[in-house]
Amino acid sequence: MTHPRAPVAAWRSVRALPDFWRLLELRLASQFADGLFQAGLAGALLFNPERASSPPAIAGAFAVLFLPYSLLGPFAGALMDRWDRRLVLVSANIGRVLSVALVGICLAVGARDVLVLCGALVVNGLARFVSSGMSAALPHVVPAEQVVAMNSTASAVGAVGAFLGANFMLVPRGLIGSGNAGAAATIFLVIVPLLIALRFSLRFADHVLGPDDTQRAIHGSVVYAVITGWLHGVRTVLDRPTVAATLSGLAAHRMAFGINSLLVLLLVRSRDPGPVTPLGSALLFVAAAGAGSFLANLVTPVAVRRFGRFAAANGALAIAAAVEVVGVGLQLWVLVAGGFLLGGLGQVVKLCADTAIQVDVDDALRGHVFAVQDSLFWVSFLAAVTVAAFVIPDDGRAPALIAAGSVVYLCGLAAHVVIDRTANR
Repeated sequence: MTHPRAPVAAWRSVRALPDFWRLLELRLASQFADGLFQAGLAGALLFNPERASSPPAIAGAFAVLFLPYSLLGPFAGALMDRWDRRLVLVSANIGRVLSVALVGICLAVGARDVLVLCGALVVNGLARFVSSGMSAALPHVVPAEQVVAMNSTASAVGAVGAFLGANFMLVPRGLIGSGNAGAAATIFLVIVPLLIALRFSLRFADHVLGPDDTQRAIHGSVVYAVITGWLHGVRTVLDRPTVAATLSGLAAHRMAFGINSLLVLLLVRSRDPGPVTPLGSALLFVAAAGAGSFLANLVTPVAVRRFGRFAAANGALAIAAAVEVVGVGLQLWVLVAGGFLLGGLGQVVKLCADTAIQVDVDDALRGHVFAVQDSLFWVSFLAAVTVAAFVIPDDGRAPALIAAGSVVYLCGLAAHVVIDRTANR
């Protein structure tokens, strides 16, 4: 049982690390903006009476929104391991402010979806640099023995920020409406937390966030570092079986979660209007997954200390496979409850992967590997959504996809076990 003074001790530990505290404030503001932007964009494109989308169109929208995580990953990783990470955070936040304003203008004038999505592509691409920078910088602002606990703390703060931002979207939407005007107002509001994040980025001293110039640093021109960024990241993952094993489990979770997300989205859109709007039902699923993820940030450090990273990730994947198959009946309340559990179990795997990268990878290559992780994170999600979009009916009633998600979890578990044990032998 957790000691009653544990929260106080954790608070004191965080406050004793001033640069980590600044990083937490930056993460909170940045992910509040991310949550508000993503929810606002979803409302503008998927739950807007002035626009309509089919399953393939929804998959295309997901692809455009999250392509930066796969296409820009190698660039972000290479630059994070080459340039002062403080400078990258400041520059990326300035770019986010400008690009969000352009997306808001496109929505206000009723521009076509393709223009809005191109603007969102830029916004999310810049967000990739901020997210990678904060993750790669964390070991620079906390002692090595506290990386697991503080990584969970940072993830919890980020999850709270994204959750609050996503739900705050309902305020301007309720006041102004669900059409283009309300969507534009929501997007313009994203500028406020982004300006706060920019202000927080400026508080760090030069080079305090890294990177270190170790013997494994990639030297040569910036162009060379960018072009070879993906290659160095993949090589490092293959050279670190603990990282490769947890990334395989993480990819399986993201595939299953992608299937579930598309299925729930189509189910709520096809339901008869009730006391909860389709958008409200979709946000309920997202909120449940976020709550599970938040809880996992509190539980994972204890589980890792007791069972180790390998066993904790194995247990999470095995339980997730069982939870997934329970939703085969497609009852919305079951899917929401499953979203809560799967969000938590997936976050356990994610935190184990983060910790493996932060502990087992040289700082000069850490940004490269985080880029590989982020690319895999979203490529897996997008691949599952795209395949599902071409076999799922418009009303989302496809129980076979739920069963497929359970099989995906079991495949991820098998890969995690085989890679880790083969390396140990």
